[in-house]
Amino acid sequence: MLQDVLAEPEWAALLTPIDRRGLTSLFWLHVRPYGEVRLDLSARLSIGSLSSFGGA
Repeated sequence: MLQDVLAEPEWAALLTPIDRRGLTSLFWLHVRPYGEVRLDLSARLSIGSLSSFGGA
């Protein structure tokens, strides 16, 4: 449907390159460039001890 609207000459004249870049995410939002990322929200990350942050 969006392709049909964008193919009409009156819309092509209205859209600037910035507008067209804004539409890019509609077509590429579903792509995961790094593959599937699984998160384990029940586990904590071991980032470091509090003493490394200047604690007592």
